[in-house]
Amino acid sequence: MQTSVSRKTAWLRVVLLAVAAFIFNTTEFVPVGLLSDIAASFSMETPEVGIMLTIYAWVVALMSLPLMLATRNIERRLLLTVLFLLFTLSHILSLLAWSFPVLVLSRIGIALAHAIFWSITASLAIRVAPAGKKTQALSMLATGTALAMVLGVPIGRIIGQYLGWRITFGMIGASALVLMLMLIKLLPKLPSEHTGSLSSVPMLFRRPALVGMYLLVTLVVTAHYTAYSYIEPFMQVIASQGENFTTFLLLIFGTAGIVGSIIFSLLGNRFPSALLLSAIGLITLCMGLLLFAAVHPVAVSVLCVVWGMGMMTIGLAMQVRVLSLAPDATDVAMSLFSGIYNIGIGAGALLGNQVSLHFKMADVGNVGAILGLLALFWCIFIFRRYPQLRSNG
Repeated sequence: MQTSVSRKTAWLRVVLLAVAAFIFNTTEFVPVGLLSDIAASFSMETPEVGIMLTIYAWVVALMSLPLMLATRNIERRLLLTVLFLLFTLSHILSLLAWSFPVLVLSRIGIALAHAIFWSITASLAIRVAPAGKKTQALSMLATGTALAMVLGVPIGRIIGQYLGWRITFGMIGASALVLMLMLIKLLPKLPSEHTGSLSSVPMLFRRPALVGMYLLVTLVVTAHYTAYSYIEPFMQVIASQGENFTTFLLLIFGTAGIVGSIIFSLLGNRFPSALLLSAIGLITLCMGLLLFAAVHPVAVSVLCVVWGMGMMTIGLAMQVRVLSLAPDATDVAMSLFSGIYNIGIGAGALLGNQVSLHFKMADVGNVGAILGLLALFWCIFIFRRYPQLRSNG
């Protein structure tokens, strides 16, 4: 009975971390569905407001490693509490933002909390999970991420449409405060361990397979966010689809992410290399077809399902490989992963911004597909060069 209770408690702790992932990813991506509303409230153009996505992502990218190293000896439950306090206060500032620069400042505060959160969460989920359930714990964390796209982003967009985008941010902050109290109650004290140190960084970069994975992360994520960051204005301006249809697309994109998470959980260990290569190929095809499919509701819906499944599968497959290649410095490795992932988000959002401003918004899918093709070729190369990457470790 004690073992049963212990396992239930362990899974409950993993679920709480998955909910935390849901909240953090909701706030990162919800502006994708609110760009037009935020732009209208500050009398700005949508691509101009889109720069806040790049600023957020690059703050996470630049600060993940320094902040992780600065906090590496802090007990993890206490650290999570401080992160959630910063997160909540920053959302209050978003709610009150009286100008676009103030909104950007509030987003920087959220990004600083995000930078540390994603540096430590994967390793914490593995630590609090039942023995032998590493893959399942990571999949549950990924499900929280996917649910942010399924529920968080579309619901945030609906709230923004009817009550204003400020209320969306205010409700995210309130949810974070409630979760913080639950984490304090249910998580045990978690002394810092296997975090690595500054000396771990050059050590990790002397592992060519790991460096190859980091470059793959950069290419894939930049490709994806070149197109995805501007999906809301793309569907309204280029495809002439209504606001409700855009919300529907965001909903099915996220739902497909959950399916991708399940597929990874079932097939990730059986077909590790084929799954990752197929997923990269599929998202590349989806971005290449975006302009052609956009005017056909059924076609673009199917495309978003495949795209969402592919991106979730890619994220999980890359994350589990990074962890297996750096078991001696998991927090540093995941901090670098999170930072590099956010370099890709910022680069993609900026590239989509520049394509929209200086060329045509219609081209964002094609530019993303070109980068996706490069990522596919790079993935094939590193799989041949470093055989250990063909498995999940």
